Amino acid sequence: MIPVRRPFRVLAVAAVAASALSACAYNEALGRNQLLLVDNASLSQQSTAAWREAIAKPGVQTSGAQVDRIRRVGGRLVQAAGLGGRTWDYAVFSEKSPNAFVLPSGQIGVTDSLLALVQNDDQLASVIGHEIGHVVANHAAERASSQSLTAVGLAAVGGAAGRYGDAVNAYGGLAAQYGLLLPYSRRDELEADRLGVDYMAAAGFKPSEAVALWRLMAAQRQASVPQFASTHPSDATRINLLQQYIASKGWN
Repeated sequence: MIPVRRPFRVLAVAAVAASALSACAYNEALGRNQLLLVDNASLSQQSTAAWREAIAKPGVQTSGAQVDRIRRVGGRLVQAAGLGGRTWDYAVFSEKSPNAFVLPSGQIGVTDSLLALVQNDDQLASVIGHEIGHVVANHAAERASSQSLTAVGLAAVGGAAGRYGDAVNAYGGLAAQYGLLLPYSRRDELEADRLGVDYMAAAGFKPSEAVALWRLMAAQRQASVPQFASTHPSDATRINLLQQYIASKGWN
């Protein structure tokens, strides 16, 4: 192996910093800048392929009464979010854990256990609105960009550290996970919560049902992960912030 000279290591670090600065974009919905080395369009092909693979599995529903309900509620929220000009697909997955997910190419999956948990369409709207919020916020692209930049940056710093490179990479990876990547994910979740209730209100749903939904979620959890080591905020945190935000808007 040809040894890498120190000037090249310094240049690598500088290149990482320069790429981050040049890739910043302002997201009006969030009111902040985002690091976007990739965008939703570049993720679309991958996510479409993932969706096709997911719905091909046994037990996944892509039609029927439950899917029609999700499509009806989701359609109103998509319009409220200004994303009605694209095709959206919906499916119900058989899973014990109440959950939902969104893909940047315009697909939303909801588990049958979540449908059993929600007490009305307003609570279902709080979940779907949250997922749509992730798309408007470009969270998938931002997360992919952050992870890519972190990986490149750690490699560059690890090389510059000489014989301590292995230790830097090992502990640097943990620091990135707990000090950078996970907090960003918690921030993303709270941003999607806020956008979701915005779309609920605009679509004629009751925003306060988002709080009711998270109380139901909190009550059914079997275990709790400490917030500092979780990709999601604690139930208490998001309930409190949702209550504050909804009250600041004067919504019910």
